[in-house]
Amino acid sequence: MSTAHQKMSRMAAAGLLTNAALVAVKLSAGLIGNSYALVADAIESSLDVFASLIVWRAIQVASRPPDEDYPYGYGRAESLAASVVSMMLLVAALGIGISSIREILTPHHSPAPFTLVVLVLVIVVKETLFRTVFKVSQSTRSVSLESDAWHHRSDALTSAAAFIGILVSLVGGPGWAAADDWAALLAAFVIGANGIRLLRQSARDLMDRQPPGEFSAQIEAVARGVPGIERIEKLRLRRMGTQYQVDIHAQADGNLSLRAAHDLAGALRGTLREQVPEVLDVLVHMEPVDGAPNRSNGQD
Repeated sequence: MSTAHQKMSRMAAAGLLTNAALVAVKLSAGLIGNSYALVADAIESSLDVFASLIVWRAIQVASRPPDEDYPYGYGRAESLAASVVSMMLLVAALGIGISSIREILTPHHSPAPFTLVVLVLVIVVKETLFRTVFKVSQSTRSVSLESDAWHHRSDALTSAAAFIGILVSLVGGPGWAAADDWAALLAAFVIGANGIRLLRQSARDLMDRQPPGEFSAQIEAVARGVPGIERIEKLRLRRMGTQYQVDIHAQADGNLSLRAAHDLAGALRGTLREQVPEVLDVLVHMEPVDGAPNRSNGQD
């Protein structure tokens, strides 16, 4: 397993253990303290446990090297895991939303004041975890780890909403008891919005959508800098987990021999893999410069 995958695996494991501990704390406090927003928060965190487990396992699978059955490697396991986690967020949002509406329509007592202390603790822990995991996801370009990070941020947001709802309920008195449930409903919308955003991103990876133009421009600039490469006719990128499969059509002198074109293709592949760490592998198509005689054509 690479250093990057080891770091990603540690972050996923840390999220898994933290979520498991917080589920017990929030569920107990919510039931004892009569706070449905806190119970809803605990339900969302219980899904976080499974989400972190899925992400952790996906990272293990994605770190495997290519083989005969999967010649492009196992990197797509991350995008698949991100899709599953995103759908779990949407299911959680729907369940919390329905339950919140039911609780709003059902008269009940205000939450206990001590639940506010629990929520402050949860917010600090989850926001810290979000920032740590998100930073690693950006440095490793891990879409599954990023989805796990946003799971932590969603938890922090739902806890913040619950804090406000409980505070309003306690300050306003019996007539404001439903503020706690309205906070849970607001949290459901936040969770759903994050689920949709993450699902769209993972779906783009599974559908082989081109990455941002800046990254494509970086690949093309490095390719044009290889001696012998005249221009880049076509460039396609396919995301495979934290790296990219590059399919590039490069134009060179049409008078090159087949051997020379083959060697130039090898130099291009080696340069891209050396100068751009995100590049997993490169398929090079050598073509003659437009207008040049086409005596030979090499493909590697």
